[in-house]
Amino acid sequence: MQRVTEYFRMQPGHNDHHPALRTAVGVGVPLLTLLLVGRLDLAVFAAFGAFTGIYSRNTHHRSRLREQTLAGGLLLVFIFAGQITSHSNAGPWVIVAGASVVSGLGALGTGLGRLRPAGSLFHIFAYGAIASIPHQAPIWQGMLVAIIVVVFNLFVGLSTRLIPSRRTPWVAKVREPLTAKGRRTVYLESAQYFVAAAVAGSIATAMGIGHNYWAMVAAVVPLVGATVNHRVERGLNRILGTAAGLLVTAAILLADPAPWAMVLLIAVLQFAAEMYVLRHYALAQIFITPLALISTELAHHSEPGPLITDRAIETLIGAVVGILVVVTMHYRRPTATVA
Repeated sequence: MQRVTEYFRMQPGHNDHHPALRTAVGVGVPLLTLLLVGRLDLAVFAAFGAFTGIYSRNTHHRSRLREQTLAGGLLLVFIFAGQITSHSNAGPWVIVAGASVVSGLGALGTGLGRLRPAGSLFHIFAYGAIASIPHQAPIWQGMLVAIIVVVFNLFVGLSTRLIPSRRTPWVAKVREPLTAKGRRTVYLESAQYFVAAAVAGSIATAMGIGHNYWAMVAAVVPLVGATVNHRVERGLNRILGTAAGLLVTAAILLADPAPWAMVLLIAVLQFAAEMYVLRHYALAQIFITPLALISTELAHHSEPGPLITDRAIETLIGAVVGILVVVTMHYRRPTATVA
């Protein structure tokens, strides 16, 4: 009973409304601009470029600029890779292979750069979604939008320096370099990200399920956490939260809102997701799930029924694969140490 009570307990907030507002502005303003100029076909590039604002949520301004610049650069590389894959008319197995490499490289980049949030979830999502969209805009147009949105989010991240009470000292944060053990840990975790994504994506593709990258995204969720219990709990939270979030998604998509309403919904959902993602991951998924689906729907419309079904099945596949990777690595480590 105590375990059940703890599951529903909300972690205390830490001025979460500040990063939540920044990320909502970071995605809402670019999407609204594209709506006004009649280019919502480019919305997916704006949405993924806006992921830049999710990083470095509670650091000083100078550290935030450095970390978000690195995060934005990584995102742009993988957005470009996704476009190349799409324009080459690659099949689903090529997308699985590409997203697996992106998973490992994204985890490597965030690990060596000590970025938060850690891992490669956003990188897999950006690459996989863009690679899966057929007949998209020319590469230069997509990249131009993505670059502009990344830069815009860098400015948004620094915007609170205009408020004296929120201004932080413009000093470089002294960091100890990664030790050899720390680098080995990053390399090992990057390999786990590659394996989890590859296995989950292969299962989804072999089963003939659309949007195979969703399974790969879900597979890396349990790989983040301080303890094995925390990681397994994240995987279970992903499943339960996604199930609830799909009910919200179904209600939104069946209502068939106008494009302007969808843009406003994305900004509101982004705000809510950032409000709760560190406090209760399952609750945050109720907002993250429709946010992810609506963001891609702006550029490429799909039937709600198959879309929701694919998301549910692939989340289950991916989360289970991720949990198995975590548990397997946990029980292999003592053996490796003894050897």
